[in-house]
Amino acid sequence: MVAAELRARILSDDSAERLPPQDQLVQEFGVSYPSVREALRILETEGLITVRRGNVGGAEVHRPDPSSAAYHLGLGLQAAHVTLGDLAVGLQMLEPTCAAACAQRDDRATVVIPALEANLDTCAELMGEGLPFTLAARAFHDLVVSFNPNVTVRYVVSTLVALWSAHEETWAEILTRSGEYPSPVDSAESLDCHRHIISAIAAGEAEAAERRYRSHLTATQSLVLDHFDTGPVDVSSAQVSQAIQQSRGTHI
Repeated sequence: MVAAELRARILSDDSAERLPPQDQLVQEFGVSYPSVREALRILETEGLITVRRGNVGGAEVHRPDPSSAAYHLGLGLQAAHVTLGDLAVGLQMLEPTCAAACAQRDDRATVVIPALEANLDTCAELMGEGLPFTLAARAFHDLVVSFNPNVTVRYVVSTLVALWSAHEETWAEILTRSGEYPSPVDSAESLDCHRHIISAIAAGEAEAAERRYRSHLTATQSLVLDHFDTGPVDVSSAQVSQAIQQSRGTHI
């Protein structure tokens, strides 16, 4: 009962950063300390809080977002032995529809395009810098998805994007260390594709935006799949898990 009530509060209160102290929870619910501690353990297992000990301790709140959902979805996909290739195809089916949705927005010229063009400038400045360029280029995808006005689609696709991005960042870090990161020519082609997508969105050409986005997504995914196509989704690895945790709050 205590866990259910606290869970509801966390999910309904956007501003909640910490839960009340255990003494206050004991008094509020009229239950024992062991019952409160068990309720907090339930919420901690669900990833909704982190209980810290000591003078500055307490239960720190973590509201669910696409990154946290990506971790749990990734566990399910890993248990089902789903490959990265299968995840890639799923994204090819769903993610480009967000570009079409952006092109259909009446406010695209004032809301969508400025953000995408700013990202394009950032990526251009990071050309040849390996992982930083990959992070900035992936942010372009996050932005396109974030501007989909349908909240349900936006959340589901953001979850899949977060899961793929964690694997791609791990891939980029490995290849950067080994000196095998894609050439400046590949990076320049990626930015050129982003420009064409932005142009289609700005012109309100939904079909063209979706088609160009799907073509670009397939091409960029192939860089990862050439190395790890037969590999499974693997959120249990330290690198992928860390990449997901670091992305919390960056996906909308």
